[in-house]
Amino acid sequence: MKLIIQIPCYNEEKTIASVISDVPESITGIDDIEILVINDGSTDRTAEESEKSGAVVVSHLCNMGLAASFKTGLKAALSMGADIIVNTDGDNQYCSADIERLVRPIIDNQADMVIGARDIKNHKEFSLSKKILQSLGSFIVKLISGADVLDAPSGFRAFSRECATRINIFDNFSYTMETIIQSSAKGFRIKSVPVRVNPAARKSRLFKNTFQYIFRSGCTILRMFAIYRPFRFFTLLALLFLFAGGCLLVRYMYFFLNGGGAGHIQSLLLASILVIGGFLLQVIAIFADLISINRKLLEDIQAKINKN
Repeated sequence: MKLIIQIPCYNEEKTIASVISDVPESITGIDDIEILVINDGSTDRTAEESEKSGAVVVSHLCNMGLAASFKTGLKAALSMGADIIVNTDGDNQYCSADIERLVRPIIDNQADMVIGARDIKNHKEFSLSKKILQSLGSFIVKLISGADVLDAPSGFRAFSRECATRINIFDNFSYTMETIIQSSAKGFRIKSVPVRVNPAARKSRLFKNTFQYIFRSGCTILRMFAIYRPFRFFTLLALLFLFAGGCLLVRYMYFFLNGGGAGHIQSLLLASILVIGGFLLQVIAIFADLISINRKLLEDIQAKINKN
């Protein structure tokens, strides 16, 4: 069984050698371990330091972002014959010694994706607001996906070959939450295992501020919910419209029965618009569900092509 550890990097010359050197040299159940660095248009010596440390390097001509680097890594790792792929960060945030914890459930056929869960509550470098946001985000992703998710934003995770083959990344911001919702919708088993972290070497480059992180993560979750749970997504919207319209209709009827209906005709008009909107959204839910079936068929064809 072959394990490939992919490390997306952008200007990580100071830490990449440490990340690579900490990777376990052997793991029970694994015959071959290789390290793949995705150099995302770095302007420093990331590529040179990676090659010097014994890694295979795939480079982007310019900086394309984390999601694009993750996709490039999966494609390259699969072409290299990976049976299991581990993704970790080039800033040495995660403890590479815990890679064995990640791959063990896949080796034992207990999971298809394993997410390294940090101890968010006791993480000294996370502010209180960040701890709350991380926990809230993980709860929402768990609610939508139905998967065992304790740390949804964690980039330290392992994939079986089958799971990696069937992953399609649409978002340009990050892959973390998208892959969870997508993999769960496709029936893959997801498990969380506790992992350790190293002291931060630098601040995150993924987002400029907390507001941007919340906004973009929220958009990603909503988008994935609409794509992979379309019937449920549009049905919930339809129920909201119908409930609001029903409340306004009851309000109008109350005043109408008490002789004051003429002064509340606006409630009747708005109620009609909301109820009609609710029925239209339910029709959209049906069509979206039919489209999602077509998407699944296309993804099955793509997976067969990737395997060949």
